[in-house]
Formats: sequence, structure tokens, C-alpha cells
Amino acid sequence: MPASLSSTKTAAALRTSARASVELLLVLVAASVALWLLGRMWSVVWPLIVGLFLTTLTWPLARFLRRRGWPPALAASVVTVVFLLVVTGIVALIAVPVASQSGELADGVAEGIQRMREWAAGPPLNIGDDQITGALDTAVARVQDSIGSMVTAVVTGLSTVVNGVVTAVLALFLMFFFLKDGPRFLPWLARQLPGRLATDVPIVAERSWETLGAFVRSQAFVGLLDAVLIGLGLWFLDVPLVLPLAVLTFVSAFVPIVGALFAGLVAVLIALVSNGPTDALIVLAIIVVVQQLEGNVFQPMIQSRGLGLHAAVVLLAVTLGGSLAGIVGSLLAVPAAALIAVVWNYLREQLGEPPQESEPDEPHTRTTVPSQ
Repeated sequence: MPASLSSTKTAAALRTSARASVELLLVLVAASVALWLLGRMWSVVWPLIVGLFLTTLTWPLARFLRRRGWPPALAASVVTVVFLLVVTGIVALIAVPVASQSGELADGVAEGIQRMREWAAGPPLNIGDDQITGALDTAVARVQDSIGSMVTAVVTGLSTVVNGVVTAVLALFLMFFFLKDGPRFLPWLARQLPGRLATDVPIVAERSWETLGAFVRSQAFVGLLDAVLIGLGLWFLDVPLVLPLAVLTFVSAFVPIVGALFAGLVAVLIALVSNGPTDALIVLAIIVVVQQLEGNVFQPMIQSRGLGLHAAVVLLAVTLGGSLAGIVGSLLAVPAAALIAVVWNYLREQLGEPPQESEPDEPHTRTTVPSQ
């Protein structure tokens, strides 16, 4: 005969479940409020995040100079100037060769368009010039009808560019101050916090900083790997502007999804107008293979080792971040997951049971071996 349920144990289990549900609900409400406040302060938070990313890239050089006896302000100023020079050099490395060959590229684009028209005019499409002209007239009419929305899109784009410039300037200034006063932040923070928080928060902040640095370094390594592999493929096919395209691939690796698409589109376009459709398809295949290896093999493996996260966690974090917040969410998903792991591991350390020390043997139970 089956045993009957104990009403006392059932009531206790229900009370425990209800208490856990209420506590979980309170945690979710607090997280929702925190995310809402984060969204309201995003114009300040985003430059702060970008400044932290830039600081993790430039801090090794600043630390090297400070250890050599340089004053903090001088070391931060030199590193900031060097960073600006490097960024300017990268832009020049991309822009100057492209500008010098802009005439050839324009002629290639025109020739490619003409080839596409000739191909469309032949079998199996058999599209005549009058049909193409009619399609162009229809497209022009639609553009004229939607001129208002186009103006709105242009204004929105200009606003986005202005916001990007303001964010970059603020992030640069924040990077300078982080490089100059960063080591004094944790002692100052410890003096401002009461009780045990003065110990816990600085420890978590230091571990989070190390984790953020590991993320930026791993992302840079993945971008370098992409640039080398794609650059070798372009060089083997004798596609022009190999070095600018490789640099563009490296830089765009820091912007997930859109960065890879943009760099790949530029490479395929240049291969199309310079080498023809066959080489363009080969370049497209190379880029797709490299991007798949990066997204599904290299990046999860490298970031999982550097951040202490499993490769599956990295993939799920990027997917969830992209679905919640688009490009920015994809960019911040992995470091956010790593920082959550840092906080969780520290809480587990503090809440776990301390290891029990073995008691020393009693004198009367200790056995001795007589000397020979």
C-alpha cells in the first residue's frame, strides 16, 4: 500500500517554494529596474564602456612607462598620443591606397555594370535595354515619391554620426583619465564603502578588470587571425589593396556581425571589379569559411580560455545579446557574461563552506616506529 503524503512536509515544501519564488521575483524586478536605469543613462554609460575597452588595450604600455619612473600624467599623455597616431596610421593605411586607385576602381565598377547588362541581355534572361531603362525610370519615380523618408533617414544618419563622434571624444578623454588615475581608484573606492563592502567590491572590481582585459586581447587575436587568413587568400588571388583590406578586416572584428559583413562586402566588391566574377566568388567562399571558423571554432575556444567560459556559453551569450540589443548587445554579451561569472564565482567562494582542517592525532593514538 503506497505511503500517504505528510501534510506537514507538504506545507513546509510549499512555503519554501513560495519563499524562493518571491525572492526570485524580487531579484528579477531589481534586474529590470537596473536595466531600465542603464537605458536611461546610456548616453553616459556607452562612452564609459568604450573608454574602458580602449584603456585595456593601452594599459600595458602605460604600466610599462610608469614602472620606468614616468609620472602618471606624462605616461597617460604619451600613450594617448601614441594611440591617436596608431589610429590615424590605420585610417591612412586604408584610405591612401584606396584613393590612389579610386580611378581604376571606378572604371572597374563601370565595366562590371556593363558586363552585367550584357549578361542580362543574353539568354536565358533576354532583358533588353528598353526594359532596363523602364526599370530605372520606375526606380527613379519611387525614389522621388519617398524623398521625404530619405531626408529623414539622412538626418537620422547624420545624428548617428554626430553621436558617434561625441562618444569617441568622450571615450578618449575617459581613457586618458583611466590611464592616469586608474591605480588610485580601488584604494579610493575601499575608503568610501562601509564594512565588508570595502573588501568585497574592490576584489570583484579587480577581477572584473582582468577579465575585461582578457576579452579585449582575445578579440584582437581573433581579428588578427581573420586578417591573416583572408589577406593570404586575397594575396594568392592577386586582388589589389590586400594590405588595406587585411587592416579593415582586423579593425572590423571588434564590431560583431556588421563589421565582418562590411569588410567582406568590400573585399568581394574589389575582387569583382578588378579580377572578375570568378575570383569574386572565390573570395566570397574564403570569407564565408573564415568567418564560420571564427564564429564557431576560433572565437569560442579563445574566449572560453581567456575568460573562463565554456565555448557553448560564449555562443549562447552572443546569440542572446544580439536578439536583445542588436549589434551593441552582441558586442557586450561576452564581457557581460564573463563579469557575471566573476561575481558568481566570488559569491560562491564567500558563501561556501570553509574546508575543515583535520584534527591532530591524539598523543595516545600516535604510533612510533622504534629505531633499529
